[in-house]
Amino acid sequence: MSEMTSSRPYLVRALYQWICDNGMTPYLLVDAGIEGVRVPPQAVKDGKVVLNIAPRAVANLDLADDVISFQARFSGVAMLVLVPVEAVLAVYAMENGKGMVFPSEPWATKPRPVEGEAAAPSGGDPAGDDPGDGLPPRPPRGRPGLRVVK
Repeated sequence: MSEMTSSRPYLVRALYQWICDNGMTPYLLVDAGIEGVRVPPQAVKDGKVVLNIAPRAVANLDLADDVISFQARFSGVAMLVLVPVEAVLAVYAMENGKGMVFPSEPWATKPRPVEGEAAAPSGGDPAGDDPGDGLPPRPPRGRPGLRVVK
């Protein structure tokens, strides 16, 4: 029996389409400590970042098999966001929290070493001029959790 590729990129695309088809806002919960994640450091809280990937919020969204990429504005500053698919912890609708939390997979990339910590509240519109620096260390492994904020 041959090994299969990860189902995660296929599920991310399917959930994104399902959420959009139902007129809701797709959000990604991302482990910011995974190597290759490029997000504004100020948007990271407790080693994670929540990203709005609705068509009205991003440009040039590409949900590829290995990396999710798009252009977005953070505090008025445009930047390219890169998220390796293995860093996606969940995809869900902002309005009702429906979606999927992904289990950790053995092929996930090791976290990158980080010299300092930078965290900001998850609300608001953070900006980052150097998205590759200052991310906090990866949180201890465990079951990811979602909470609905109203």
